[in-house]
Amino acid sequence: VQLVESGGGSVQAGGSLTLSCVASGYTYTDYCMAWYRQGPGQEREEIVRIPRNGGPRYASSTQGRFTVSKDNAGNILYLQMNTVQPSDAAMYYCVADWRDNCGSYPDMVFYQYRGQGTQVTVS
Repeated sequence: VQLVESGGGSVQAGGSLTLSCVASGYTYTDYCMAWYRQGPGQEREEIVRIPRNGGPRYASSTQGRFTVSKDNAGNILYLQMNTVQPSDAAMYYCVADWRDNCGSYPDMVFYQYRGQGTQVTVS
């Protein structure tokens, strides 16, 4: 199983950016997934959690601005970032896990699979 994020780059404050996470080796519908981010000198933050069953759960810092979606046919997970703020500048990671308790992981290190990250800078 491999996760590869892309779509990061520089965006102006107030602008939009879409990140992608392409999975190989499994089907998204069978897995818990999440997006995390970590800015310089900041603690890692869970942005949105996508349980195996049920809708996504967003962090308060991104609720209403970020939207996650899936393209199950292509095994792609998207993160649409709108009204980007300077505080959104960070390395963004997608993670996935198939185990029974994956919906309750407190941090990305617990997930079985992690991508290499994609950097977002805000000007």
